[in-house]
Amino acid sequence: MTPVLVINSGSSSFKYQLLDMDTERTLASGLVERIGDPIGVARHTVYATPTDGPSPAFLDATRTRELPIPDHTAGFGVMLDAFASDGPSLAETPPVAVGHRVVHGGARFFEPTLITPLVEINIDELSVLAPLHNPANLAGIVAARAAFPDVPHVAVFDTAFHQTLAPAAYTYAIDLEVAASHRIRRYGFHGTSHKFVSEAAAAFLGRPLGELKQIVFHLGNGASVTAIDGGRSVDTSMGFTPLEGLVMGTRSGDIDPAVLFQLERRAGMTVEDLDELLNKRSGLLGLAGSNDLRDIRAAIERGEERAILAFGVYVHRLRAYAGAYLAQLGGADVISFTAGVGENAPAVRAGALETLGFAGVEIDPERNESRERGIRIISTDASAVTVLVVPTDEELEIARQTLSVART
Repeated sequence: MTPVLVINSGSSSFKYQLLDMDTERTLASGLVERIGDPIGVARHTVYATPTDGPSPAFLDATRTRELPIPDHTAGFGVMLDAFASDGPSLAETPPVAVGHRVVHGGARFFEPTLITPLVEINIDELSVLAPLHNPANLAGIVAARAAFPDVPHVAVFDTAFHQTLAPAAYTYAIDLEVAASHRIRRYGFHGTSHKFVSEAAAAFLGRPLGELKQIVFHLGNGASVTAIDGGRSVDTSMGFTPLEGLVMGTRSGDIDPAVLFQLERRAGMTVEDLDELLNKRSGLLGLAGSNDLRDIRAAIERGEERAILAFGVYVHRLRAYAGAYLAQLGGADVISFTAGVGENAPAVRAGALETLGFAGVEIDPERNESRERGIRIISTDASAVTVLVVPTDEELEIARQTLSVART
């Protein structure tokens, strides 16, 4: 057995997953949340080893505990207690490495990186580009290195996959000196997911990754789309921050910057007000009053105009990016949908591709509506472009990249 522990740390919580990389199966997973509150919550799930079938494994047991968790270090103590009491035993099968999701690697990190004190300093310095994420990621790293001092720790950056963007794709058309001084450029996000899905699609189709032109839609509460040529990201919808691009659950996506000037001048909104508006009170929530597509689809069935408009705006933006990336790639071989909405919302997939018949895209309605799980084709046999639903597995991708570094 080759166990790898994956950590995804937030400001007041962290998720973890222990995987056996010999079989790429999940052994255990958990969530420690409400860190710093009077009472925190810790959930630990252990998975039985199935005799056959793909991950996730059969659920064995879940235990929830409520107790004070003052900081991330205490949270890791709670996690270690859960492994000791509920299994699997880390004393018997200690992790060979620990992988950490880090949101922003700037232009410095373009591959999974062994964490050293200097790397920690760099992650901290890059917090100016991701103030809500990098400090939390770093807190998890510090706590995890204290808990597991004798194994390699590896940082896997959300932005790394997009370091292959050409200057024409990542450069904003503003004063070059201003941009350089403040490190303003397109970075892109969800890179771990886009990498995993594009490689899984190629493997599923039995075709070399290097010969495929792909468009991947990662559609969750946060959403992005990437154009991938031969396994390399060539364009992506998120930019300097995860705010740019598609309409999302609570984020506006693309918007004329002059709207912000107008709201400041006419509505007296501050920078903080505008930040909250665009990141937390916009997108589907701002348009329909809910950021849950299931609620919006139900409201559409009731004929509610706000919901109808919200869905129309959402799909319109998806089509716009699909068309743009078909142009950037010069056509596509594969279009994939992933993440919560992408994997579970047939109406979104159908709407996004409805007008792309000119490019040889044909959705099979029955396949698209199927409740089948796992990676699957939803295009017709005659479609010139293969359309897939590909469940993403960012933890597995992080574990793979972590192991590749730990073994060097």
